[in-house]
This record gives sequence, structure tokens and C-alpha cells, in this order.
Amino acid sequence: MCGIVGLHLRDPDLEPRLGDLLTTMLGEMTDRGSDSAGVAVYGNPDWTPAGSATVTVLADGVDALTLSSRVGTHLGCEVRGRELGATVLLSAGTGTGPEALASAVRAAVPEAVLVGLGSELAVLKGVGLPLDLAAGFGLPGASGWQGVGHTRMATESAVTPAGSHPFSVGPDQCIVHNGSFSNHASVRRELARRDIHCDTLNDTEVAARFVAAQIALGAGIDQALAEMAGVLDGFYTLLVSTAEEFAVFRDPIACKPAVIAETDRYVAMASEYRAMAHLPGIDEAHLYEPEPGRVYHWHR
Repeated sequence: MCGIVGLHLRDPDLEPRLGDLLTTMLGEMTDRGSDSAGVAVYGNPDWTPAGSATVTVLADGVDALTLSSRVGTHLGCEVRGRELGATVLLSAGTGTGPEALASAVRAAVPEAVLVGLGSELAVLKGVGLPLDLAAGFGLPGASGWQGVGHTRMATESAVTPAGSHPFSVGPDQCIVHNGSFSNHASVRRELARRDIHCDTLNDTEVAARFVAAQIALGAGIDQALAEMAGVLDGFYTLLVSTAEEFAVFRDPIACKPAVIAETDRYVAMASEYRAMAHLPGIDEAHLYEPEPGRVYHWHR
């Protein structure tokens, strides 16, 4: 099992309600994954201030003040830190890009695990019940223009904050996954030979690293997912997002559930319809199950 939810807003009037709508979607998927959960929110002005680069860090035992001081000293500029549950958001202002901030975290706090980076993306995740985690993050009151969430029932790697979804390994990129990849260990070794290394034993991180590498080479989401499907075997539904796109992809057999709802105000996706039943205008939405092996994507 595992549950996926996502909400891509077309109507700016809904942006103040993004966190509230996403929280209810996440809560409805609790019985599909109750050991850990996470969200990725795009465009929240408090978590990702305009003109700043932001990274999300897991650093057990190191508080936000210490992290921001160590990274700021390394960069030679002010870095702001904020704790939200198990995660810490670090932001640096104009002149520092996401990759430079991420590199500074790796150098200044080598014991930390980097779980997100970008200019618009905040990744928050942890171990526990989804609604408890959402409350700890302050998700119900969060605004934004796009959100992705995941509830995890672990099957093949440890239940830890780092092992929970979403996985974000490229700037403003995010992947959540329901299912499993049967050959992730061999693909992980092949990535390592290209100096692309994973932080966890989670199979979804392998897919995230593979897709991010394809995008870094110039591929669009469609091509990156097609390349991934040709290398990674398994049964899965993926939701992939960037600062510009929102995409859904199921493997060619498509035994893992997925439902899409489209209206003039939003595109929503979930593992089951009940996660979307509270959305405004859902009675008038175009509802459908994505076809096997086809990439569906929407642009901002």
C-alpha cells in the first residue's frame, strides 16, 4: 500500500486554502500508510521566501539555530533556519542559489541529510500518523499553488524521516510513489558507478535520482519518465512535480490505483477518490483513471 495525493491549483483564489485542502486529502489516505508521511508545498511565502533559496534538512540532534549558524559561516552570508517537526528549513537570500546552499549544508554539516532544495519548494516529512505530522508542520494554515503528499506503509526499507516520501533530489523536483521497484538495487549500483549516490535504501529514491539525472541532461518530464520505465521494473504509480509541472504516470500493467480530477480551478490526483471528495466543485469535475504507461502532465 501507500497513499498518494496531489493538488495543482489553477485558480489563485484557492491558494490560501492549499494546506487545508491538502491536509484533508492526506488524512483520508491514513489507512493506506500510517507509519510515516510527508508533503511538498510550492509557493508558500513563509517557508520559501521570494528571492531566496531554500533547502530542507534532517539533522537529528542539531537545532535550527546551530544549523543556520554553521551554514551561514560557511557561505559568508545570513542563513535563516526554521524547525517544522523533524525537518529544518534553511533559506538564504539573493545571490545564493539552491545548489550552492545545498553544497554549503553538505560541507558545513556533513551529518545532515538533505531532503529538498529549490526556490519554491518546501519538503516536510517525518514518522507518525499523517494528520499528527500535518498539524506539527502547520500545514492546515499554509498557502501555496501546488502540493504533493504521501502516506507510507513501509515494505522494504526502514521507517525513518529520511525514508519517508516525498523524495526531492533535484531543484524544485519532487516524487512520491505507490508500489515497488523490483530491480532498484541493481539500478542503484549503476547510478553509483556514475557518481550518483542515494542517502537511503528506499526504492523510490532510486527512481528520484534516475529522473533527476535525466532532467539534468536536458530531458523533459515525459522523456525522463519514459527512460525510467525502460530501466526500473515494478508495479507503481508516480506523481512527479517541478516548479512548472505536475505529472502522473502508471506502469504498463497499472495495478496500483490512481484517480485524477480536473476542473477549471485545479487538477487533483489521489490513490482513491475519497481523498478528493471534499474538494470544491468535485461534483462537476472530470474524473478518470489514468491509462497504463501514459504520462499525464500539466503546466503552470
